[in-house]
Amino acid sequence: MRRALVLVAATIAACSSSTPPPRPAASAVASQPALWGDLTPVVSVKELMKYMIDPVADNIFNAVSTTTTKQGTVDVEPKTDEDWEKIHVGAVSLAEGAYLLKIRRPFAPAGDENNSTGPNAVELTPAQMAAKVERDPVEWNARIEALRNVALEALDVVKRRDVAELWDLGENLDKACEACHRSYWYPGEGAEFHRKLRRRLQELPEQPPRSGGAQLQKK
Repeated sequence: MRRALVLVAATIAACSSSTPPPRPAASAVASQPALWGDLTPVVSVKELMKYMIDPVADNIFNAVSTTTTKQGTVDVEPKTDEDWEKIHVGAVSLAEGAYLLKIRRPFAPAGDENNSTGPNAVELTPAQMAAKVERDPVEWNARIEALRNVALEALDVVKRRDVAELWDLGENLDKACEACHRSYWYPGEGAEFHRKLRRRLQELPEQPPRSGGAQLQKK
């Protein structure tokens, strides 16, 4: 009987030694810092878009194009390793840069109130933008993820060097950017705004043609 108890005890000890250590509690994992250090923004959202996100997005936007000139049709598409590397740089920079929009920062530089004055202002003030994000941070993060997903799609296109998909990629990027801008920057430029603009243009008196090919421009 004693020998049997010793054998059972040895078996239990062997099983216990082979059991993997317990996983840390969820609370312990959650308490670990998600970042290696603090993040301090340098510029506003408007400046981040102008000086970083917009320029790198152009690496994707300008990758393919077709232009009709007097000399004929000019097609632009990546042909060399350097051409594809430029798109790659844009995709990586856009994917990483999009997440910088998650850092709390002013929406515009001090004193810049956007085109937000007057009864028919089409742009929100920086304060209105911030309030909108505070009310619904889920939408703000969804817009960021949509932009980042296009950048990840671009990385895949670069890997496969699929020129045809670059056209769809540019369209997807334009949709992601425009959807965010219409929600946070110029929601006033909706369908009603453009209907009013068309009516105003139709009501303008006809102007005599000017010499030199000069045209009226919207300011």
